[in-house]
Formats: sequence, structure tokens, C-alpha cells
Amino acid sequence: MPFSTLLCIKSPPIFPLQSQHSQLSTLSRLSSKPKPKFLDHSLYPNLPRSPKMVVHVSNIQSAVSEAMSLIQSSPPTWESSILNNVLIFLLGSPILVTGLSLSGICAAFLLGTLTWRAFGPSGFLLVATYFIIGTAATKVKMAQKEAQGVAEKRKGRRGPGSVIGSSAAGCVCAFLSIFGAGGAAYNRLWQLGFVASFCTKLSDTVSSEIGKAYGKTTYLVTTFKVVPRGTEGAVSVEGTLAGLLASIILALVGCFMGQIDTSEAVICVLASQIANLGESIIGAELQDKEGFRWLNNDAVNIINISIGSIIAVFLQQALRTCNVIAVLMQQLVVQHQRTQIFCQFRELKFSKMMAICANMLDMCKC
Repeated sequence: MPFSTLLCIKSPPIFPLQSQHSQLSTLSRLSSKPKPKFLDHSLYPNLPRSPKMVVHVSNIQSAVSEAMSLIQSSPPTWESSILNNVLIFLLGSPILVTGLSLSGICAAFLLGTLTWRAFGPSGFLLVATYFIIGTAATKVKMAQKEAQGVAEKRKGRRGPGSVIGSSAAGCVCAFLSIFGAGGAAYNRLWQLGFVASFCTKLSDTVSSEIGKAYGKTTYLVTTFKVVPRGTEGAVSVEGTLAGLLASIILALVGCFMGQIDTSEAVICVLASQIANLGESIIGAELQDKEGFRWLNNDAVNIINISIGSIIAVFLQQALRTCNVIAVLMQQLVVQHQRTQIFCQFRELKFSKMMAICANMLDMCKC
């Protein structure tokens, strides 16, 4: 290559050592500067925000407000019932798994949704109280019951069959209330039947579990023969008193929540005890007998709570009819008294007129 060509080639500029060092230090200082932090807009509400942030915040706020309005909707809707049950079941899952299997929880979710839709939070609280008391009674002296072979399966964790068997009558009352069967006049009856069905089932569960745990002597209800604990149709004093107390507690909860009044609470307790007596008779006479193999515990539970619910409704109707008859009789008595007073007044007036006429005749004679 010619020497002239080499002279035309430009070499890269060579900076002094000091200038290169200053450039490196400048770059290091720039890189070491703290990055800008995001401002907390809650502390500075007047600062402008980016459009995307404003859209996201507004969407979240609207979604939260819609969810809150849905939760608090009155009367309840299917959407609000499902949402409330999802929240409650998530929060109460540690309690639910102690008393229900996974399939039982699914069945209980359907029951809770239906109950909330029909009777609102008060009905749901009644069912929750039933579940807590019934589960606690089932867990009493579980080791002793297992040793005697009278404990519930899966350590007392109920399955879907037990959930359906315990709530069938209540679900029927809930559907009747949702579809407005009989109009507004009958809605109170469906609430009464709903409360009575769970009072009946809770009384049955508590009496059975406490009787297995603490019953000193158990008698067959049809013959009063002494039988071992856990025998179908057997009753004990301890279990019967515990079941009566449980039905009173649940009826008071329904009364406190406004689903029933005091007289209806008494009806629920009375109906539950009559139904449980009938359930014990069915268990002693028919259950596990030839030709009635289909009559298992779940089927007996359905019959039991249906009897309790029907008896409560009929007692309420009978009481209402008696009240109507009493009012009519009172009105008849009042009407009769008024008629008597009017007749007496008319007779008195007629006698006075006769006396006046007699006086006038005497005056004319004079």
C-alpha cells in the first residue's frame, strides 16, 4: 500500500487519560443516582394521574360497589345468595370440614343458597346454628362412641345424603316461599314449617348423640324394654332432655331473628317432640325389618322432619281457626247483649208510654 494512502487513513481520537477518567466517574455517578419513586396518590390526591391508572381505579371501585350492593340487596336474589354463600363458605371452611365431607359441603352450599334466597340472612343463620350445635353434639365423646360401635361414620363428618335427609322439608318450604305459593298470607306458614323442620332434626340429632354418650339406661320406645345404646327406636332420659333443650334454643333463635313469634316457637318445640316420638316408633317397628330395607337413616330423617313441619303448620292453622272462632263467638255475644239491651230499652219505653197515657186518661176523667 502506498505511503500516501496510509496517511489518509484517520485514526480514532485519543483522549487524555484525565478526560477518560472524568467521563467514567460521570457515568458512575449517573448510574448511582436513585431511581424516581412512584408517588402515593392517597397522600397527594390533587396530583394528576395517568389515564390508565384512573381507568383501573375507577373499574375497581365500581366493581367493589356493585358487589357490596349485591350482597346487601333486599329482597335477596339468586346472585346475592350465591355471592354471600361463597364468602361465608370460604371464611367458615375450617368449621365446615370438621362436620361435613367434601360432597357434603357441596350439598350444604346448595342448601345455603336456597335458604338465603327464600328467607334471607335470618334463615341462613338458623341453619348455621343448627349445623354448629349438631356438629358439636356429634363430636361429644367420639372415642367412646367409636369403641362401642355407635359413632357416626367418618368421625361424624356428614355426607350429602345426611344433608339432604336433614333439610328436605326445609327445602320444600323454601321453594314454596320463593314461588309465593298461597300468596303473602301463607308465607308465614312456610317460614314456620322451615323452622319446625330444623328444630325437629336438631332435637333428633342431639337426643341421639347425647343419649349415646351419657345415657345411663336406654329403653325401647314401644315396649320400654332396656336395650343397648344406639339401638334403633331407643330413648333415654338424658338424650330426651338434651333434645328438648336443643329444639327450644333453635326455636328461640328463629323467634329472635323474626321468622316466628313466641306462640309459633312453642308450636315448633311441641311439633319437634311429637315428630321425634314418631321417628322412634318407626325406627323400633320398621327400620331394618324385612320388607323395609330401604328405610335407612336418611329416609327416616326425611319422614321425621316432614312430620315435624306438617304438624307445626297444622297446629298453627288450628290455632288460627280457634282464634277466628273465638272472635266470632265474642262478636255474637256482644251482638246478643246489644239486642237484649235494645229490647229492655224498648220495653221500658213502651211501659213509660203506657203510664203517660194512663195519667192523661185520669186527667180527662177529672
